[in-house]
Amino acid sequence: MGDFIAGNFTVDLSSIVTVLVAVLALVTVFKGVRVVPQSEVHLVERFGKYRRTLNAGLNLVIPFVDKISHRVSVLERQLADFDISVITKDNVEVYLESTVFFRVTDAASSVYRIRNEELALETAATSIVRSAAGKLDLDHLQSSRESMNIEIADNLREAAEVWGIEITRTEITDIRVDDQTKDAQRKQLNAERERRAAVAEAEGKKRAIELEADAELYQAQKVAEAVRIQADAEAYAVRTIAQADAAQTKMIAEAIADNGQPAIDFEVLKRQVKALGELAASSNSKTIVVPSDVTKTLGSLEVVIDRLIDRREASQ
Repeated sequence: MGDFIAGNFTVDLSSIVTVLVAVLALVTVFKGVRVVPQSEVHLVERFGKYRRTLNAGLNLVIPFVDKISHRVSVLERQLADFDISVITKDNVEVYLESTVFFRVTDAASSVYRIRNEELALETAATSIVRSAAGKLDLDHLQSSRESMNIEIADNLREAAEVWGIEITRTEITDIRVDDQTKDAQRKQLNAERERRAAVAEAEGKKRAIELEADAELYQAQKVAEAVRIQADAEAYAVRTIAQADAAQTKMIAEAIADNGQPAIDFEVLKRQVKALGELAASSNSKTIVVPSDVTKTLGSLEVVIDRLIDRREASQ
């Protein structure tokens, strides 16, 4: 290789070639190595045609042949809140403020099948929300927000699958109605509150009457139970006295059968003595005149007792 002289500088052509080769090697290495961040995937095109997808990390491509055409974020994203005009089942116009959360799962489909994925999702979500909300009346629409979110997410997930997009969730963030509908709702709510108050008052009066009737019934049951217990006690007393009289009569009959006339005389005399004792113990008795037959009765009683004792000893 010769030397190239320019002014006062002498340049070696071999050195220039070496430098150029080194620079070309560095550029080739730089273009052949691609580092992809964790939050992205890169799409590689070769001669204008999709070749493959580079995932997070270190990747190798063919320099000057393969080109990174698109860098696609795989993070979950949210559509800006958008309003949807809906006619409910009872012909009331409401505005639903909605949003959609999504993320890209197939970068190639999201790039090569749809130009504006966010606009496509908003359009599909609007149609699905109108269809779901049109099945409900206004009152049920207010209370069925959670079930509507699930239905919208399921239907939108099927529509977005062909675009390589996963719908993570959908949210109906607000339901707005016009002023006339608000006034009608307010009147309806007040009427419903008054109706509930009247029903509650009637239920309270009904419950009070029921409790009072239960108390009276309970009192009557207790009185009847007390009467029944008293009647059972009186019947038991009468039965006991009758059994005692029967036992006494039986004993007297047995004594008469065993001892004959002395036993009869003894019983008669005993009852006469008992009657005299009760008469003397009476508070109404001031003066008692005892006839002479009484002393005879007492003497006869002693004789009868001695005779009964003698007979018993003889029988033994």
